[in-house]
Amino acid sequence: MDRVEIAGYTSALLSAVFFGSVPIIAKPIISNVNILLLSSIAYLASALMFTPIAKTRGTITRNDYAILATISICGAAVAPYMYFQGLSQSSAADTSLLSNVETMFTILLALIFFKDRLGKIGAISVTLVLTGVVIITTNLQFSSSLLHLNAGHFLILGSMGLWAVDNNLSRIISTRMDTGRLVQIKSLVGGLILLSTVFFFQIPLAIKFEQIPYIITLSVVGFGGSLYFFLQSLKRVGTIKTTMLFSMASVFGLVFSSVFLHEQISLYQTVAITIMLVGIYMISKKEEEKKQISKF
Repeated sequence: MDRVEIAGYTSALLSAVFFGSVPIIAKPIISNVNILLLSSIAYLASALMFTPIAKTRGTITRNDYAILATISICGAAVAPYMYFQGLSQSSAADTSLLSNVETMFTILLALIFFKDRLGKIGAISVTLVLTGVVIITTNLQFSSSLLHLNAGHFLILGSMGLWAVDNNLSRIISTRMDTGRLVQIKSLVGGLILLSTVFFFQIPLAIKFEQIPYIITLSVVGFGGSLYFFLQSLKRVGTIKTTMLFSMASVFGLVFSSVFLHEQISLYQTVAITIMLVGIYMISKKEEEKKQISKF
């Protein structure tokens, strides 16, 4: 692999590690802080933290501004709101399973609109990764309520669709705009919209001093850091490989839960991790073989 690919794969894995840490960081405060309030503060803090490294280099067209507005509203405001509203009306198990749809939606949109090609090996790899994610998040214990879709389920599916659109549109603009600047603007717009929602619903602004370090860490690492490295990977290795590697966030979340929260990792989940690694290895190996053939 060349340096660009190495940087892309490394960025995707770092993004997965950071996002996988979100439940661990949020666990001590999630029950005491309104989720919408927490999200708005986290996004605004992320925008503030990335301001010093945000650069205005690059040529932005009128269409780029439209894309930037779309991903900011969809990915950092509407999708989180729909997700949390859906979560409040659904079980945690159903939410975990339905959240896996984001990977599928993202890859499908990339295939349809960006003319990405998977091939037979790629299709098998994606299937293996998706299978592994489903096993990890459910431990093969499916809720019967999932068979009866309710409004909460549709809200979660809608949020996954919006995040999939965000992922693909971000691929376009990330190649023409400084990544730090993109994270800053997206976080700022999303945070302001979420904060407006907090005021609209008259949610109390109740934050304790001891909760601030957790919120700052969640902002810089879980939201801002994860998004930054995700965008870095998008413009280096493309949507499909980035999304597949980012799905490893569920693996890292599982490991972090075991290490820091002392939660047990089941045999099924261990098998799932192996399946995902095999899928990622297959598509990486296929890309390397293509490059070797192209040299001759």
